[in-house]
Amino acid sequence: MAASETISITLPPDLLTQAQSIARREHRTVSELLGEALRAYAEEKRAAALQEFMELAECGRAHAKAMGINSQEDVDRILGEFRTAGLG
Repeated sequence: MAASETISITLPPDLLTQAQSIARREHRTVSELLGEALRAYAEEKRAAALQEFMELAECGRAHAKAMGINSQEDVDRILGEFRTAGLG
């Protein structure tokens, strides 16, 4: 296991009791349980952000296609026209 650091956290008593009960039942420490919970939370957030990015990218592709932009060459051409016109 990677090196660890000791930190102090504050939990409501009922949440601490739940964590201790789960840890005991699973023959683990509260530290291991909370570490796993944090890793799962971080992964869930990462996956949600990736999903949101993919949805936005698809939305952008749909808008571009509706405007007749179908390739990187189209994008480069439009940017060149934009810059030549002094707009960018």
